[in-house]
Amino acid sequence: MIQQCTLSLAPAEAADPSLVKAQLLRRCHIAAEDLTCFVVRKRSIDARGRRPRVILSAEAYVGERPRATERISEKLKTARHQERVIIVGAGPAGYFAALQLLMAGIKPIVLDRGKDVRSRRRDLRAIQQLGIVNPNSNYCFGEGGAGTYSDGKLYTNSRKRGNIHTILQLLVEHGASPDILIDAHPHIGSNKLPLVVQQLRATILHYGGEVHFDALVDDFIIKENKIRGVVVNGNKEFVAPAVILATGHSARDIFLLLQRHHLHLEAKPFAIGLRIEHEQALIDRIQYNQHPRGPHLPAAAYKLVSHVGNRGVFSFCMCPGGLIVPAATAPGELVVNGMSMSRRNSPFANSGIVVALEPADYPEFDSHGPLMGMRFQQQIEQSFFNAGDGSQRAAAQRMVDFVNGTLSDSLCQSSYIPGLYAAPLHELLPAAIFKRLQTALQHFGSKMPGYFTNDANLVGLESRTSSPVRIPRDQTTMAHTQITNLYPCGEGAGYAGGIVSAALDGLNVARAVTVSLGNSQ
Repeated sequence: MIQQCTLSLAPAEAADPSLVKAQLLRRCHIAAEDLTCFVVRKRSIDARGRRPRVILSAEAYVGERPRATERISEKLKTARHQERVIIVGAGPAGYFAALQLLMAGIKPIVLDRGKDVRSRRRDLRAIQQLGIVNPNSNYCFGEGGAGTYSDGKLYTNSRKRGNIHTILQLLVEHGASPDILIDAHPHIGSNKLPLVVQQLRATILHYGGEVHFDALVDDFIIKENKIRGVVVNGNKEFVAPAVILATGHSARDIFLLLQRHHLHLEAKPFAIGLRIEHEQALIDRIQYNQHPRGPHLPAAAYKLVSHVGNRGVFSFCMCPGGLIVPAATAPGELVVNGMSMSRRNSPFANSGIVVALEPADYPEFDSHGPLMGMRFQQQIEQSFFNAGDGSQRAAAQRMVDFVNGTLSDSLCQSSYIPGLYAAPLHELLPAAIFKRLQTALQHFGSKMPGYFTNDANLVGLESRTSSPVRIPRDQTTMAHTQITNLYPCGEGAGYAGGIVSAALDGLNVARAVTVSLGNSQ
């Protein structure tokens, strides 16, 4: 017999399995000697009351045990050499597409412009400490994609895309903590995710797939309206019956390459704003109504949304106990993002605060057609860089000063290693974005009393929230609407936003490729 039960516990109780068991026995009216075992299926925090509570969804087993979880990776098959698919990009969309192809015994050939996840760290140090941007290896490009060094947040609203548990289970099988299977807002951490990514690659190689780094795709091989393969580094050709394009939201050269081949593209909505940084202790006090935070509570997070002038303004990629990092993908740009380690133990909390944009918001870029959003994004990033001293030091302003349109005399301490300098962000941003942020920040202060404070920095520019371009595809075949056997996939194609949704899109596209090639699972 299995009994399901929801428990509301103090954080200290929830952290002690013996106390959880005692509460479960009491609520389910089960004698201790009759209980075979119990399993916690979901865990979340309810901080709405005066004291935070941990909500556990648990199952009590009487006279039986849970079924053993089947390892998904055991369903992989050794690739047949004669059946192959090229995957451009070794991020979550690319790697999970590769795993799905291996379910059918199809050989994935993964090509990534960047370096393996370990070698990539040297380029991250170079941009942090020296301001040197490697356009092919940075916080956005390289093995694992942009999410590898951006906290590894694993929550998504894309459940209609497929079974999220499949993604989480595969991550656990490759070294992630089993906690991600039960936490309401799971994350892995930028110190742990690289190891998981390495293990995913090892699995792909073990079953006969290929992974090539420093492999920049700079042309497509197209004949008779079919893609036949790709050209790498100007001279090496890879040929296959299908190409999955999983290049991420910042691969501007791929959008230009598609345009050069006269392939359809679409401008899509995206968002631009700033990254805000508070002391984590302040966010804890606001969210948990206690100071200091209890030892059994994680660093507090928040999610904020407002509507100003018919546009959404919202928090994005909130990193409790995190760091702000430089995320430019080319010299002459200034872009920031957030990350945190698995323990989320930095004294700072940061989040993007961004304004949703439609193509109608920047009509002066109409001449760029479907790349108008990309050019608008690029111009603002360059203007933020040009406002500085030629390094990766970021423009910043205290929050109240920003709202009042006043240059800050000094700045708060920050986690941003390249350093900050006081700048008039209210002038650097387009007026429509500034005015919406100005209103929304005050609104957020009314939702979270204490949030609106001059003891917080706004740092610019947060502009890589999602792709400003969509690569259109047929929603049945998943292939490009214009050319045969080209499969746009993931964030860069405009169909995902985050690790889990990108991974799900990779699975779905790979299934479509499998059907197209005449294979079945």
